Formats: sequence, C-alpha cells, structure tokens
Amino acid sequence: MIQLSMKKNILTIGGGVAGIEASNILAGMGYSVSIVEKEVTLGGKVNQWHKLFPDLRDASDINDYLKKRVKQPEIMVFTNTEITSVKKTDDGFYAKSNRAVGFEAHAILLATGFDVFKAERKEEYGYTIYDNVITSVDLEKQFKKGGAIHTTGGKTPKRVAFIHCVGSRDAKTGNHYCSKVCCVTGVKQAIELSHLLPDAEIFCFYMDLRMYGLEFEELYKSAQEKHNIQFIRGRLSEASENIDNTILIKCEDTLSGRPLKMNVDLVVLLVGMEAGSGTHAAGELCKLNFQENNFLACSDIHLGRNCSSREGIFLAGSCIGPMSIPETLDNARSAALEIHKFLSKN
Repeated sequence: MIQLSMKKNILTIGGGVAGIEASNILAGMGYSVSIVEKEVTLGGKVNQWHKLFPDLRDASDINDYLKKRVKQPEIMVFTNTEITSVKKTDDGFYAKSNRAVGFEAHAILLATGFDVFKAERKEEYGYTIYDNVITSVDLEKQFKKGGAIHTTGGKTPKRVAFIHCVGSRDAKTGNHYCSKVCCVTGVKQAIELSHLLPDAEIFCFYMDLRMYGLEFEELYKSAQEKHNIQFIRGRLSEASENIDNTILIKCEDTLSGRPLKMNVDLVVLLVGMEAGSGTHAAGELCKLNFQENNFLACSDIHLGRNCSSREGIFLAGSCIGPMSIPETLDNARSAALEIHKFLSKN
C-alpha cells in the first residue's frame, strides 16, 4: 500500500465547490492537502449546471475558477477514490481508500455535498411514469446541451408548468426544511425557457416564494413583467397523462380558493436538496453526529458551524445543510480558517 505521510497534512473528503475552495486556502497557508473525490472529475453538482442565478452567468465560469484552484504543488487530487476507513492516531488520523492509498492527516475536512431529491418518490407527480414530466436537473442538462427544447414526441411545448418545493417542506417525504435555492432556480429556468420558447405560456406553481438573496426579488419581478411568466399559489396534488401525452395537472389556487385543472405539454419538478449518501457514509466512518434531517451536525450552530462533533474533523458546504454556491464558498473559507486555528493551537 502506498503511504502518504506529509507534515501538516490535511485530508479533504469531497472535491466539489466547498472541498476545492477550502483546500486551496489551506494550501496557500502552507499545508499539504489531499483531496479525495469519489467521482471521476472534480466540481460536484456545478458540472451539471448551465446558468447560475441571479445574473444568469455561465456555470463554466465557476468550473474554470475551481480548476485553477487545485493547480498548485501543495494539493494532491485523487479522483474515482473513496475513503473506506478512518482511525484516530496519536497526532491525527489515518484513513484508507479503495485504491490502496493511505492518508496520514492532522485534520480532516468533510465536504461531501448533497444529493438531489429523487422525484420518483412523489409518485403522484408522475416522474419516470409520464414522459413529459421532468426535473429541474433534467431541464438544466437540456439547456447545457443547447438547441431547442422539445417534448418526448418532438413537439415544441406551448404550455409549461414549473412545480416548486418537490421534496422540500414536505412531511410525507420527511423533508420539513426549505432547500433555499429551488424558488430562484425555478424563476431562472422559467426565464431561460421563455427565451427559447417565446410563444409558450409558462406557469410557476408555488407554496410561497422564498426569494431570500439580493437581486432575487428583482429576478422574480423581471420574470413577471418582462417575460410574462405567470405565478399561481397552489401545490400540485396530482398529475396524469392524457391520450396525446400532454399532462393534466390538478391543484388548488389558494389565493382564489378554487380548484384548478390545466393541460400542459411539459411539467418541470423543482427538486430540492437532501443529505447525500456520501455524506452519510463519511459521517459514519468518522463517527460523527447527524441532525434529524441527516445532514451532519455542527458542534454549535452559531459559533462552531464548521466544527463537527469530533475534534480534528471539520465540515464545509452543503453536507451541513442546503446552500447556494456563494454561501458554499464563504462557508468553505471559514472552514479553512477553523482548521488553521486548530492546527496552530496544537
């Protein structure tokens, strides 16, 4: 087995936005950092995205930024690699991987990210049952490929419905929390779709819009005023397929108090964030505490958000809870400072 033993070594588990940003800062401080990523490429979920809110900038800008951050001699990257065990040692930790590589680390950073809610768990919405029910992730992939947007039958959609809060704020799925980014993602995607389908009617069905960030409200207003996107307050109760493969959706317009039925050519489910399977596995290996929602628990939600329940193991990014990309970057930077403070003290 190859042994990697370096002075002031830090093991980062997860090579997405948080893992890369924190590792880069730590390397700049003089630490040797090993990034272990289970996928074949770095970047995490950003690799799947086309445009980012609120300014509709290309997601490739963030990917380019991240790639530059790992190009320094103090950082070693191990892709297609998973940590299989973590043991405490006298001066830190020893971790083994599935690729016969051992890591001696004075501190460990978990940046294992999130999983997207599996929309098929909401059977009443018809995902994987009806061809023209897709998720926001599926739509983003279509945007990224370029070209026209069509139904599975090759038809240009004339009416599209976005469904908010799929897998979030939902007692039936066990996810009571808000995923934070779904509302603004829906507005962003509706605007993008309006550019590609200028003659289409586009509807957003929401519980209540949580436009928490600067410029998010302006994006929402622009969607209505400049792009003629219609917002209906009401949660989808059921979707079914018509004989022509269009989708019949049923909900209640809670502002008017009336039931509503509508035929649409395409339904887009805005899926939220869940604690990732990689987060659960890493947390178990490191013997950490979990929150009730299965995200990793911080030592103190106010004063120790980057500190785990175990000394020497730190947290960054959406393994703690739902975050946007700017929040993730900020959280990763603070995690790097927490690790530096810990190692300086010791």
